[in-house]
Amino acid sequence: MKSLYGKFLLMTMLIMVFSSVAGFLVANTYYHRVMKERNDTKNVQIAGTIVGHIEKSPKMDLTNYLETVGDIGYQLYVVDEAGGETFYGGQYRLKNLDSSVVQSVLGGEVYHGMREFPRETFMTGFFANELSNTIGVPFTFENKKYAMFIRPDIKHLFSEVHTILAWLIVVTAILSLFAMLLVAKMLIVPITQLTAATRRIANENYDTQLGIDRRDEIGQLAASFNKMVGQLQENDKMRKEFISNVSHDFQSPLQNIKGYAGLLKSADITVQERANYAGIIESETNRLSKLTRQLLLLTSLDQSSRLVTFKEYRLDEQIKATANKYRWWLEEENINLSMIVEPIMYMGDESLMENVWVNLLSNAIKYNKLDGEISIELAQTDSTVEVVIRDTGIGLNEEGEGKLFERFYRADASRTKEGTGLGLSIVKQIVELHNGEITVHSTPGHGTAFTIRLPKL
Repeated sequence: MKSLYGKFLLMTMLIMVFSSVAGFLVANTYYHRVMKERNDTKNVQIAGTIVGHIEKSPKMDLTNYLETVGDIGYQLYVVDEAGGETFYGGQYRLKNLDSSVVQSVLGGEVYHGMREFPRETFMTGFFANELSNTIGVPFTFENKKYAMFIRPDIKHLFSEVHTILAWLIVVTAILSLFAMLLVAKMLIVPITQLTAATRRIANENYDTQLGIDRRDEIGQLAASFNKMVGQLQENDKMRKEFISNVSHDFQSPLQNIKGYAGLLKSADITVQERANYAGIIESETNRLSKLTRQLLLLTSLDQSSRLVTFKEYRLDEQIKATANKYRWWLEEENINLSMIVEPIMYMGDESLMENVWVNLLSNAIKYNKLDGEISIELAQTDSTVEVVIRDTGIGLNEEGEGKLFERFYRADASRTKEGTGLGLSIVKQIVELHNGEITVHSTPGHGTAFTIRLPKL
């Protein structure tokens, strides 16, 4: 059976069969260990009452009396000292009583056949309709010795109460089976829906939601599935936007390169125009190269298998070295740079963290004002390292702050500034890989401040 419902049905049947067999074996064991002795004692008392009444009534009709006892639900086997035997009540299935037992009872001993009846695995002695499975007691009537062997008639063991209980067990078992099948159906239906929805997701149909409103584990699974689908929809949207943005950012410089390369073929252009066209081609080529490097870095950061190489190094020296790289640009834009940095040993990935400072410092210069200022502060506490980079540039509005770390987002809508829109997204991912956080506070026309908090590892 491949279906879950079929397996559940099979397991239910097996459990019911196993439970029935186990219950029977337990009941059988209980009979042999406890009830067998009690049953023997009870029937010895009954037999003693019967023969006691006979011995106290010497003028009674013995045959009539024994027939009456047989009629009320007992099987009797009576043997006199001369060997004459008589059966009263129901018939025995097996007449397997040894003659030595009869002689022993005639001699005055009590026969405990019920107690001594052999143990059986699948049939308890309680129901064995055999002459050896009886109680034997002696009695004397009219100066003649008798041996009486007695057991309850098997046909009278099942009263109306037993019949009612039997029907109760059968009906309960049937209703329990149908109830379990109904419950199984209720459990499997949402699983079937989940399977169908999973197939649709596999076919990239992310517009799939499960309408399962339950509070149990299946309801939690459905809620998690719906949450996953929502995330997949968002990821699919971001993927398509990413591809669209990458295509646009590649297509634009490629078209410029192609166009200006065609103009360079013309024999009518001047030396100055040729130099300008070559400069544009070089600029667009650099832009493509930078975009390719950043995309490769993003791909590396997105790979869960990428391991960050942590080692201890001087963070203050790294920030100073990055600032020195852009000294020429600062002088060209006439921007004043001030730094307040503490000597700090930091445990992190040195090459990745360099990308953070390069991106933030280059943005602070690029979007600053002429004769503007940039300040870098580096400080530490017992548990964190904090870096703040402020500029006096063009700033951002509230909407720009919220989208600043999205891939390909550029606050400069006209795209007059050279950039890819990936730098700050890379910065955020690198900081998060170091279990840190980055925040931004900006005022339009008054500048932007980036604050990075990194835990000490």
